[in-house]
Formats: sequence, C-alpha cells, structure tokens
Amino acid sequence: MSERISPLTRPFPPESEALLGRMMPHGEEPIALFRVFAHNRQLTEALHAWGSYQLSRRLSLGLRDREIVIDRTCALCGCEYEWGVHVARFAGRAELTDDQVSSLTHGTGADPCWTTERDRVLIDAVDALHTACDIDDDLWSRLRTQFTEEQLLDLLMLCGWYHAISFTARASRISPEPGAPRFADIPSDHVRGGFGSRG
Repeated sequence: MSERISPLTRPFPPESEALLGRMMPHGEEPIALFRVFAHNRQLTEALHAWGSYQLSRRLSLGLRDREIVIDRTCALCGCEYEWGVHVARFAGRAELTDDQVSSLTHGTGADPCWTTERDRVLIDAVDALHTACDIDDDLWSRLRTQFTEEQLLDLLMLCGWYHAISFTARASRISPEPGAPRFADIPSDHVRGGFGSRG
C-alpha cells in the first residue's frame, strides 16, 4: 500500500528541523511517524509534549508495564508500524522474552509465559479497553491489587494514546521503519512456549 501522507524528507524547513531534532535522541534521524506529524507543526508541538511524558520516567508506570501496554495495544489495533518501533527499541530493555512478545502479538494474558499477576492483569486491561472501551468491576479489583490510582490513570491514558497513534499510523499507511520487525516475523505457533529469550 502506498503512503497516504508522505513523511517530510530532507531538507526540512528550519522550524521542522528544530522540532524534529527535539523529538529524537541526540544524533538519531527522526522516524517516519514524526515526519508525518510534522506536516502540522502545531499538532506536532502538542504531541511532543504529551509523548515525552508518556515515554519518560515521570510516567508512574515502569518501562516493562509501559511496553506491555503499548505493544499489546498496537498489536490489537493491527498497527505493525508502531508495534515494530517499540519491539525493536524497547522489548529487550523491558526484559520481554520472545515468548512474551509473541504472546502480546498473537496470544492472551493466559499464556504460560506470563508468570506474574501484574503482567497478566495489564494485558487483560488492555484487551478490555480495546474490545469494550471499559473495565468491569472484577478486572478493576484485580488492577487495584497491583497499581495505585496514579498508575491506573497513567495506564488508561497510555492505552488511549496508543490507540490514537495506531489510528494515525495505519490510516496514513506509514511504511515500517528500516530493520523493525513485522508481525510475520513473530510466529504465533510459539506463543505457548519454546521460543527462547530476547537479547
């Protein structure tokens, strides 16, 4: 499929160059999603502030919690682009095994690779928000045993944010980043074990 909104290419307008430079770690080229957003500078400025919070240590959820929510949300939305960015950049740092990445992509929170209630309930919460746009009382009670109210608010907003990112990346038909994994690279028949560890 061809891109519906092509990412900006160099040379960038000066105001876009400065903005895109702030959105990436020092010395890294801006990813395609950010270069698509840069067609709307005011939107990109606002997104940068919010996205910087979501991916920072100010977020009350830790890196592993955050990446479970993001990877599962993007997989459920069928957003291979953003899922691939996060699996490539963060799965190893979040200590997600290959079995767990496979489960987040193709499986459920009941898969045997999930050995803690905290991980399982995160996946179940993302699934509920995706399918029902709500969390029932039983699932909320489970969440309350693992997360503070501050963390629960971050969880809900993080899931919603990556729905918005997924909608934008999919509808604008952004091509995968070079070297990023694709859904087809993650075999679904390994969800129930035997796929080894990342890293």
